[in-house]
Amino acid sequence: MELAPGLRRIGNDIIAVHLIVTDDGMTLVDTGLPGHYNDLKKELAGMGRPLSDIKGIVLTHGDSDHTGFAERLREELGIPVYVGAGDAARAMGEKPPSPPKDRRRLGPVLGFFAYAIRKGGVRMPAVKEVVPVSDGEVLELPGAPVIIAMPGHSPGSVAIHVPAVRAVFVGDELTTRSVLTGEAGPQPAPFTDDQAESSVSLEKLATLDVDFVIPGHGPAWTKGAPALVTAYREAEKRG
Repeated sequence: MELAPGLRRIGNDIIAVHLIVTDDGMTLVDTGLPGHYNDLKKELAGMGRPLSDIKGIVLTHGDSDHTGFAERLREELGIPVYVGAGDAARAMGEKPPSPPKDRRRLGPVLGFFAYAIRKGGVRMPAVKEVVPVSDGEVLELPGAPVIIAMPGHSPGSVAIHVPAVRAVFVGDELTTRSVLTGEAGPQPAPFTDDQAESSVSLEKLATLDVDFVIPGHGPAWTKGAPALVTAYREAEKRG
């Protein structure tokens, strides 16, 4: 689905994968679940673009619902998989810490896990080889993604700023619809390792001039980054 010229989404508000599309190739941001691989191929077929136009994968973090088909694509195309240095081991299969006991409602939780199972989330292959990245790097990929370190959800979480499409991808540093409660609007994401650190990291978004702030779960935010930070802070106060 096209969100804007040069920016496309695969998946839905539960779990999504995004494509940065240029004449010189494409950059994939996160790789969802294994079953999203077939959705990617359908999207590319509809665009008239071959799989080989994808020049690299950039992960917002190393959790398995973001690395889904990264290894398959890396093997098939021989392309790099970039991830924040602090999450390299996680993307390569290291087990994350036990998640905190976040609030949850049965309906949204069942919906999340049912969707994950349909998309092959029972067995999640680790990435065998990654390229660690750090704050401030500009990657030599279509769209020239800029890495912004955003530790909190995980040690190596990053935001990926792509000025070419006026978007920033924030992974699970925040959510706009909780997969555990169904609550809508900018808010802390479930399963965060260090919420206090995540809250501090969020301030890095406040000055970005973008049309889209895109989380790993939930719809894209289109009211500007400063307004998103304000809404997030209000959600924090409500608990």
